[in-house]
Amino acid sequence: MTNAAVVLTTVANESVAESIARTLVEERLAACVNVLAPMISISRWRDAIEREAERQIVIKTCVDRLPELERRLQDLHPYEVPEFLVIEPAGGSETYLTWLRSETRPGDAG
Repeated sequence: MTNAAVVLTTVANESVAESIARTLVEERLAACVNVLAPMISISRWRDAIEREAERQIVIKTCVDRLPELERRLQDLHPYEVPEFLVIEPAGGSETYLTWLRSETRPGDAG
C-alpha cells in the first residue's frame, strides 16, 4: 500500500487554481499540485447543460490527509459543489512516495 492519493478538482480560472494550490502545499495538505491547461467542461447542473472554461487541479497527497484536505478545499473553493475525486495509486517509486509522505506530515506547516 502506497498511502498516496491523487485528488482531482476543477476551478474556473488560473488565479483561483494557483491560490488553492499554493495554500494546500503551504499547509502541507499536498506535496505537489498541478494546475493543468485551460479546458472546456460540459456538465449537467440544475437540469441544464452547462459549458464552462475550467482548469483541472491535480493534488498529490497521502490518504491520511484526505479528510482535512477535503474540509480545506471546501473552505477555499468558490463552487457550491466542488469536485473532489480521490484516486489511490496501485504503486509508485519508493523515492517519490517517501518524499510525498515527508512533505505532507502534519504539524510542519509554517
